[in-house]
Amino acid sequence: MAQGQIRKALSGYYYVYHEGELIQCRGRGVFRNRGEAPLVGDIVDYTKEGESDGYIMKIYPRFNELVRPPIANVDQALLVFSVKEPDFSTLLLDRFLVVLESYRVKPIICLTKMDLLEDEELAGLQKYIEDYRKIGYMVIDTFKNDETLLKSLHPILQGKTSVLAGQSGVGKSTLLNTLIPELQLKTNDISQSLGRGKHTTRHVELIDIGNGLLADTPGFSSFDFDTIEKEELTYCFPEIASISENCKFRGCLHLKEPKCAVKDAVDQGEVTQYRYEHYLEFLQEISDRKPRY
Repeated sequence: MAQGQIRKALSGYYYVYHEGELIQCRGRGVFRNRGEAPLVGDIVDYTKEGESDGYIMKIYPRFNELVRPPIANVDQALLVFSVKEPDFSTLLLDRFLVVLESYRVKPIICLTKMDLLEDEELAGLQKYIEDYRKIGYMVIDTFKNDETLLKSLHPILQGKTSVLAGQSGVGKSTLLNTLIPELQLKTNDISQSLGRGKHTTRHVELIDIGNGLLADTPGFSSFDFDTIEKEELTYCFPEIASISENCKFRGCLHLKEPKCAVKDAVDQGEVTQYRYEHYLEFLQEISDRKPRY
């Protein structure tokens, strides 16, 4: 048996990278019996049959696992959000950030289409950029034909397994073409009637970029909170998590509890009102979720 990493999953096959070559593998039936499935990013043992075919025999433990997109062992996520067409949404961005925090995946925010903003719109967006940077998130802004983008992003991706993700139509394929020009991925125009793009990526694949790996992933409009409990939500908002240590009651949900340090911080402007409102909205969504048995 040899050990390798699944770099691509397509049509029931898993393509395992080992010593410079990709081996087309099937998963053993025992994985289905256990309710397990190999994922892109998995470290696996496999047996080779013939020149370029084989079977996956063992999946090594993962340090994290995303459901949508289905990928394992991710270090960081490059979240691509357009500032216009479709318009920038802090609510949608916070959904992505919360789920990534829950999986211990480092988010990097990349804002595209900056050239489409009027001066007044740009000033408003700059305030949001400052807010997220204050929390501790890296924010990169870019525009069409930005010649500095590759220089900015390339060092960030080295030595890491990164996910490229975001809402459809925000420019993910264009961004990937900038990072890896030889891919020449097809990009689609925005659907004017829907206000969003038609996604062009059909599978998950890890692509070499220097000594790092970048995953292009199918587009989706939001993340779900299926794996997050309401007691955990505090820790998915870094600025709320740090302040919550000063709440009077352990396990404070920052709703109506007395002497809540987080509510005081919102009143004093230390936590932004919109981030706190998003926290409350997500908390309600989790509370309303049907019980799982």
